[in-house]
Amino acid sequence: MASSKTKDAGIGLLTLRLIGGALLAGHGAQKLFGWFEGPGLQGWSQAVDKMGVHPSRIWGPLAGVSEFAGGVLTALGLLNPFGPLGAIAAMTVATRKAHWGKPVWVSKGGAELALTNLAIAAAVAIEGPGRYSLDRLLGIRVPLWMRIAATGATILGVAAALRPDLFGVAQSPASGQPAGD
Repeated sequence: MASSKTKDAGIGLLTLRLIGGALLAGHGAQKLFGWFEGPGLQGWSQAVDKMGVHPSRIWGPLAGVSEFAGGVLTALGLLNPFGPLGAIAAMTVATRKAHWGKPVWVSKGGAELALTNLAIAAAVAIEGPGRYSLDRLLGIRVPLWMRIAATGATILGVAAALRPDLFGVAQSPASGQPAGD
C-alpha cells in the first residue's frame, strides 16, 4: 500500500503536469492554429524571423509543435520525457531569443512565463510523469537509450536554433540571417 506521502507526490505531479502541460499546449495552439487570439503559423513564423531564428519557415512550425505536442504529452503523462524535452527546447530558445536582456517579469517582456514552463517541464522530465499518468496506466517506460538520444537531440536542436554558425550555416553580415534565407 502506498504511503500518504507517495500518494500526495503523485497528486502533486498530476497537478503540475495537467496545468503546466495544458497551458503550454494552449500556448503552442496559439502559434500553430491561431487559437486563443494567437498569431497562427504565418504570424508566428514572422515573429520567429524577427527574433533572428532562421530559417523561420522551419523553426516557427517546429517551435509551435514543440510547445503544443510537448504540452499535450506532458499533461497526459505519456511517453515521458519526450513532452517535457520539447517544452524545454522551446522555452530555452524563447528565453534567449525573445526575453533576454529584459526585466524578468512577463509584464515587461521578460522570461517569467518561459522560465516557469521550463521549470515545470524539467521537474516532470527528471521525476517522471508520476503515479497518475498514462505511462503508468499503460505500463510504458521509454528505454534509457531513447531518453538519452532524445536529450542529445534536444540539446543539438537548441544549439542549432541559438547558434546556427556552429553547424556551418553562413550568416549574412548585413542582416545576421543565414545566407539564402
